[in-house]
Amino acid sequence: MGTSLYAIQEEATTTKSLRPLSLILTRVHAGYFGITLSISSQALLWKILSSPVNSSQGLHHMFHKLPSLSFLLLWCLAFPIQVFLSLLYTLKCFLHFNMVKQEFKHHVGVNYLFAPWVSWLLLLQSSPWVSPDSALYVLLWWAFVTPLIALDVKIYGQWFTTEKRFLSAFASTASHMTVLGNLVGARTAALMGWKESALCMFSLGIIHYLVIFVTLYQRLSGENYSPPNLRPTLCLFFAVPSTASSSWRSISGSFDQPSKMMFYLSLFIFASLACRPLLFKRCMRRFNVAWWVYSFSLTFLALSSAEYAHDMRGIRGKGLMLALSALSVVVFLSLLVLTALRLDQLLWDEEQDEEPSLGFPSDSESS
Repeated sequence: MGTSLYAIQEEATTTKSLRPLSLILTRVHAGYFGITLSISSQALLWKILSSPVNSSQGLHHMFHKLPSLSFLLLWCLAFPIQVFLSLLYTLKCFLHFNMVKQEFKHHVGVNYLFAPWVSWLLLLQSSPWVSPDSALYVLLWWAFVTPLIALDVKIYGQWFTTEKRFLSAFASTASHMTVLGNLVGARTAALMGWKESALCMFSLGIIHYLVIFVTLYQRLSGENYSPPNLRPTLCLFFAVPSTASSSWRSISGSFDQPSKMMFYLSLFIFASLACRPLLFKRCMRRFNVAWWVYSFSLTFLALSSAEYAHDMRGIRGKGLMLALSALSVVVFLSLLVLTALRLDQLLWDEEQDEEPSLGFPSDSESS
């Protein structure tokens, strides 16, 4: 009797200890990779700002004096978090496959499946140890780009071949994540000198960006396509053209007219959203992992402004780079502190307003 009671107590203790892990696996979704996407893009920004340039401008020399330790700390922070989230999501694929399958079929959730691979590509670009001309760089590029291409075929194919998945019916601001994957992949290929591969991915991304942009511009009801807790994804409107600007600059070798056009478009959309803070009022009532979209969107804009300032002469470009870089750092640090303080809410809170199996609004709410 005593032995059986001990066994029951031991089993109960084991079940209780496993419950937090099971709860975390049900809470974590692909949108959580927005955290590492922000940190890795911030590391890339600091790497570009602290890199030496042939310029006599004071701001460039000031940024060059930034300690390389800051960039290394950011990269070393992003990498273990990315590995940790990847392991968690892999466990979820084995232990809660139905949830992953449901997320894959969700018209909003499927877009965030691009986020892990974009984060890995940004870590590869900003890596202090892996050179673009090394065989390891090429191998990792293929490893991270292949899933992106598979997702492209699945999602883009559905948009014009599957009646129940037409883009006109299921477009959302989160659809921009599909474009970011192609543009970041194109920039990574351009750094290796693979111009044709970079141009191929860039073309695929920019064409579908235009399609998404026009579709969302002509939508009839903004509330249906952009529920309150996904309002931060409106920032992807300027994140995509700013990323396209940087990608094209890597392909062409200079910040030429196409790069400038996309950079100016991103500035205009950023200014338009900044003038409408009440648009984000409802989504700011409760902390959500979607807030990290603010950070990496601003960082992509700052990255584009840094490359614009590096190729253009004049104090205006340098001032714009300084302002946007400072803003992105402030937002990033604020979200980093807030996430650390609200970690329990993100991982263990069962009283979230989101659909627990997806972390996104249900189809009935957002379509």
